[in-house]
Amino acid sequence: MASTLPEQLNIADWLLDARVREGRGDRPALLTDQGTFTYREVQTLANRFGHLLKSAGVEPEQRVIIALPDGPEFVAALFGTLKVGAVVVMVNPQLAVDAIEYFYSYTRATVALVHRYTAPAFQAAQRGAGHLKQIIIVGEPVTTRAVEGASPELETFPSHRDDAAIWLFSGGTTGKPKAVVQSHGSFANTTVCYGQKVLGLTERDITLGVPKLFFGYATGSNLFFPFSVGGAAVLFPEKSTAETLFAKIRRFRPTILVNVPTMVNQMVAHPDAQQQDLSSLRLATSAGEALPVELYERWKQTFGVELLDGLGTAEMWHIFISNPPGAVKPGTIGTVVPGFDVRVRDDLGHDLPDGEVGMLWVRGGSRAIGYWQQSEKTHAAFRGEWYVSGDLIRRDADGYFTYCGRADELLKVAGKWLAPQEVEGCLLQHPLVKEVAVVGVEDASGLTKPQAFVVATEQRPGLAEELQAFARERLEPYKAPRSVTFLDVLPRTHLGKVDRGKLRSA
Repeated sequence: MASTLPEQLNIADWLLDARVREGRGDRPALLTDQGTFTYREVQTLANRFGHLLKSAGVEPEQRVIIALPDGPEFVAALFGTLKVGAVVVMVNPQLAVDAIEYFYSYTRATVALVHRYTAPAFQAAQRGAGHLKQIIIVGEPVTTRAVEGASPELETFPSHRDDAAIWLFSGGTTGKPKAVVQSHGSFANTTVCYGQKVLGLTERDITLGVPKLFFGYATGSNLFFPFSVGGAAVLFPEKSTAETLFAKIRRFRPTILVNVPTMVNQMVAHPDAQQQDLSSLRLATSAGEALPVELYERWKQTFGVELLDGLGTAEMWHIFISNPPGAVKPGTIGTVVPGFDVRVRDDLGHDLPDGEVGMLWVRGGSRAIGYWQQSEKTHAAFRGEWYVSGDLIRRDADGYFTYCGRADELLKVAGKWLAPQEVEGCLLQHPLVKEVAVVGVEDASGLTKPQAFVVATEQRPGLAEELQAFARERLEPYKAPRSVTFLDVLPRTHLGKVDRGKLRSA
């Protein structure tokens, strides 16, 4: 796919300006509680944000941090940054000061776009950020006047398809985030291969996302994919909860729900789940973490909407293995997305036969340029045209893949390998388990034992022992957790994934 893309490619033009040129300027692009924004209105706002960045001294190839809540301003800031040839760095707007200091230093961003509600933390972190020229606070009157007074016209920078477009951050669960530098061509490639050819998006589709736009999964599924075909995206700034999602679905009647296993669980466990009308949805997707087959079955039974589990990485930008609509095999992550090549290989890089577990190797037109300032990790992960992810997978005779966990998360218990996801999937079948994460913890003898951290819908005396017995009845004895710890919430990384490193040190 990448080789068929024109050399001059800026995805702001490809996704936004092109819709206006082809006569779709008056079609709805963004649906919000504040109103509907057409493609022409989004383009005008993006052009004005581009002028705002230029006036702040932003030049092509410089980094711009975007730390905004989901809404028209986020979209305009993203496309405005790309329009002036700069590189987007998306970060969680709710970060703490020390995390912001890290991103300032690591990215060497020249400008940060932040919202007035979260600006104090970003301002407090500015001390010592030598490369940061300016913090632009969106929502303040001075910024609003500057945007409204800027020209609605802006010529888009003629980027090359291999130029850096957006920095994504690796979804690892330990250590400091490392930037994955992705090109304009990568985003166009997966938008066509997965968004258009697998999900089948058209201009009639309306997407709604559980994860926020700073997460690359949502950037694609809830912005780039619908924009590529003239569809619409629902955006809301508030935190995603089951109640919020049910309300947005009632109001906006989306056709595609971009979901994650944690929210799938919360939606099916909601006391009013059976009364919800999700008939507008033609499908939902799930990614970010493994989707237990038990959770898939509960979703289908409760809502009757097809749920497509898939696997993607920041390094290959988005989904490259997915269950196809109409051909879902529960408990698997699906088949290879057309345009990609996926292999199961041993430690020496040799292909393994169907049925055996091995390392995931993938190639295709969405491979990242590399990790920023991480040459050793870049060389280890990017091998020629292949990306070696560290994920363990198994392929069956029908071409469906099963996710078997991260190689660095497998537990060696009683001399045998254990994937935490297997124990988590089992415990999720218990009616009182809302969320669960299993990690390996060394006992007094230095031996690794599985420990479960559980968020329960209610706690009662003896529940820990009950859950241990529940697992022993359904799994081999060595897989049952040796201890159960109850938490109000599971710790999560900046991308919202369970922070297993914190659990291991708890």
